[in-house]
Amino acid sequence: MGKSMRVVVIAILVLLLGSIAVLYRKVQTTSASYTALKSSEESTQDRYAAAINSIAEIQDSLSAINLGEPSRGLTPGSLQSEQRLTPSQGDEAMARIAVLKAGIERTKTRINQLESSLKKSGVKNRGLEKLVADLKQNVTEKEQLVTELSARVDSLTNEVSGLATQVQVTQDTVRTQRTELGTVYYVIGNKQDLTKQGIVVAKGGVLGMGKTLRPTGNYNQALFTPLDTDNQDVVFIPSAKKAQVVSAQPTSSYSLTATGSGLELRILDPQAFRQVKHVVIVTA
Repeated sequence: MGKSMRVVVIAILVLLLGSIAVLYRKVQTTSASYTALKSSEESTQDRYAAAINSIAEIQDSLSAINLGEPSRGLTPGSLQSEQRLTPSQGDEAMARIAVLKAGIERTKTRINQLESSLKKSGVKNRGLEKLVADLKQNVTEKEQLVTELSARVDSLTNEVSGLATQVQVTQDTVRTQRTELGTVYYVIGNKQDLTKQGIVVAKGGVLGMGKTLRPTGNYNQALFTPLDTDNQDVVFIPSAKKAQVVSAQPTSSYSLTATGSGLELRILDPQAFRQVKHVVIVTA
């Protein structure tokens, strides 16, 4: 082989070695790029799967925020149910709404975390973005409904409280009126004492004889004792052998009987007896 041929062969070998070195470097670069791309793809898939899982969990949370029970009892169409709302039921409804609000707030926090995570990861997917937007819309709708329910329950609770107060006032008034209607006031005493107190006066008769004791009608209320005829029908007259009711109660409405240590006035017809409010009993 001539000298010139050896030079050509050496030159070719140098070129081949250079090409091999270049190709090797390219292969290494390509392999590294492929590995990085593969890792990036796997990471992206993991982030995508994580986002999908988060969305699924958020959807489950939203589904768990069930507004069926409160809305069934509190929508404007359920007027009869609203009118039967008691203060305790109102407290239960408000407690339930508080739980719903807490669930919505947790869901909003998770959605915000999901959005932030997606932005940081660089995951761009219209499907994901639409799912997140739908979640936010769902939360907004439920939050608005809970707010409406809360206002409705609050209004109904206040209304029920007002009605309860009115009922109590009415009951107190009726009770007071019943007590007033059923109560008589009696006084017991002999002729001299009752005359001196201005409760009775002797009237009629001829030449001072045959006078009859009559109630004056001008009484000192402090001298009389109240008696609720709806709850008590006996007046005990102690240390008396005789007694006379000089006020205008119908004689058929009561009876006077002797007891071991005095007399006993028993009311037989409370309604007739209490037509005259003051009972004057004169003892002898």
